[in-house]
Parts: sequence; C-alpha cells; structure tokens
Amino acid sequence: MSIELSVVMPCLNEAETLATCIKKAKGFLDQNNIIGEVVIADNGSTDGSQEIANSLNARVISVQEKGYGSALRGGISAAKGKYVMMGDADDSYDFSNMMPYLKKLREGYDLVMGNRFKGGIEKGAMPFLHKYLGNPVLSFLGRLFFKSKIGDFHCGLRGFSKEAYNKMKLKTTGMEFASEMIVSASLKKMKIAEVPTTLSKDGRSRPPHLNTWRDGWRHLRFLVLFSPNWLFLYPSILFCLVGFITSALLISGPVEVGNLTFDVHTLLFSTALFLVGFQFLLFYGLTKVYTIENELLPKPKNYNSLFKIFNLEKGLVCGLILLLIGLLLSIWAYTNWQSLNFGDINNHNTFRIVIVAVTTILLGVQVILFSLFFSILGLKK
Repeated sequence: MSIELSVVMPCLNEAETLATCIKKAKGFLDQNNIIGEVVIADNGSTDGSQEIANSLNARVISVQEKGYGSALRGGISAAKGKYVMMGDADDSYDFSNMMPYLKKLREGYDLVMGNRFKGGIEKGAMPFLHKYLGNPVLSFLGRLFFKSKIGDFHCGLRGFSKEAYNKMKLKTTGMEFASEMIVSASLKKMKIAEVPTTLSKDGRSRPPHLNTWRDGWRHLRFLVLFSPNWLFLYPSILFCLVGFITSALLISGPVEVGNLTFDVHTLLFSTALFLVGFQFLLFYGLTKVYTIENELLPKPKNYNSLFKIFNLEKGLVCGLILLLIGLLLSIWAYTNWQSLNFGDINNHNTFRIVIVAVTTILLGVQVILFSLFFSILGLKK
C-alpha cells in the first residue's frame, strides 16, 4: 500500500532525544491508522544516532553535504509519502499531535505551517531575543516582502505535499531553508494554511545548533536578496524622485528657504542622488533577469516580451544619445570658460551646465553597460 505520510527529521548528534521523537511519530501513525514512515536525514552524526534510528525501524538517509537545509533536502527527496511532515529531532515539537497538519493537507493545502505563538511556548523554550525580536521582525519582513499571511516564519514543524515540494525547487543549504520554503510557496501562489502548535524546551543537554546572530543574518539576507522590489526598486524610485525634483528646481538658479540658500553645491549632491537611484533601478532589472533565468523566482507572464522592449540595440542608441547630449553641454560649458580666457569660473551658471553635462554622460555610460549585461543574461531569449 502506498505511504501517505513521511515524517522527516534532520539529525546531527541527537542521540539524547532522537528515540523519543521517533516513538512519538510512530505512535501517532499507529494510533490514527496512517500508513507512514519515519525518515532520519543524518548529517554526519558521531554519537550513535544512526543505530538508535535503525533499532526503532526508522529509515536512515545519509546526507553528506553539511547544513540544516541540506539534511532536510536529502531526507525529503528520499521520502516516499504523498505528504511530508518535517520537524527537529530535539524533542521541542510534539510529533504525537500532527493531525491538524494532516487534515489541512488532505483538504488540498500545499503547505501547512505551525504557529508557536498561537499554540503556546513553554517557559524557557525560546530565547528572549528569538521570541521578542528575531522571529517577530523576520516574520513581519516576510509578510511585507512576499505578501504572506504566515505569523511564524520559522516554525520547524510544518507539513507539505511532496508534489508541492518538488515545484518549490528549494536550493539553500542552511537554516534559511525554512524561510525559502515559505517564500517559494508564496511566490508560486500555493495554498498555505497555518495551525497552532506548541514548543517545548529542548530535551538535549548540549547547546542547539542554531546560532542567533549568524543564522538570523542568513534569514534576513535571504529575505532581502529574494525581494528585488524592496532591495532595489523602491529605493530607486525614492532616490530618483528626490534627486530629480531637487535638481530640476536648482538648475534654473539658487533656491532660498528662510535663511538658507541652496545652490550649485546642493545641485551636485541631488544629481548624485539621482544617479545612485538610477543605478539601483538598473540593478533591479539585472537581478530580476538573473533570478528568473536561474529559476530562483517565478517567471512573470510578460517576461519574454521584456527582451523585445529592452534590447541591446535600443540600449546602445539611448546611451549614445545621452553621451552626445552630455558632450554638447560640455562644449557649451567650455565656450563659457573660453570667454573668460580660461580663468577662474565664478559664474554659477557655468557650474550648472558642467554638472548636468557630467550627469548626462554618466547616465549614458550606465545605460550602455546595462544593455550589454542585460543582453548577456538574456542570451537564452
């Protein structure tokens, strides 16, 4: 008979608690008449964890590549069940109470997350920084960046269908694997549910594998890098608008606000801000193409048409036009300087022309380089 549920546990020297977790998982399967299996994804244990798992008739999968994500990927890939439950083997999650997850999976949900804040966290089970800073902040950013409604992004006990997992195409190897799963499911518009779950104190006598600052940074880095809108697009819009509006006001002459006078020096900074914003915009485009071409982000419906709208030839023409305008403005500024017999320039209008000329030249160079790299990334098209 086909296996309905595979319970996958990553394992790295979990001899103290592994037997308890396996017994709870097997007891759940037996009590609810569920055809299932327990898969231990061993990541190089040296404390006899493999022997414990074998003695309890769990299936041991040896995963050579180090890392939490690597272990889980190896174990999930080897799982034979239609559905998969994953959870840590430190006895902090209750493997005897997985029915709320399974019910949601049977209803057709692709991913079912546990929420420890709704189910209950035993005193001392979660460090203060994790409970009140790390988890809430990272979960908020995940909801903001990816329009997800998940309240606990990092709950280790979660269930999903094997079919949905294969569509996620997860790639990370470390603790950020937990975030990648939710991000991928959200971006692919999968059906996600959340159920309350409990968190108990770690049953091990040794410190946990999780490193607060290192792994917290890995989660944050992953969320930011997988959200080019927040990393590049939105800052670029802000910088370009502020830089362009300020520059437009100052090109015609100084602007006085109370006792303050904003002149060419401010114009220099505002054009620099505009250039930085434009650079952010170009990086947004390059990042978007790279992530889509490498199947890190889903492909939008109008993706292929972008290569017809933006191509190398059009980019080169636009860049050359900007360079020509900058060159003409430079010649104009040169003639003004020549009229002064190449002496000291005290005329701020000449400085304005020079600033605009340099800005336009730099824009032209950026557009040309972007077009070349954009075309390289899209060679498949």
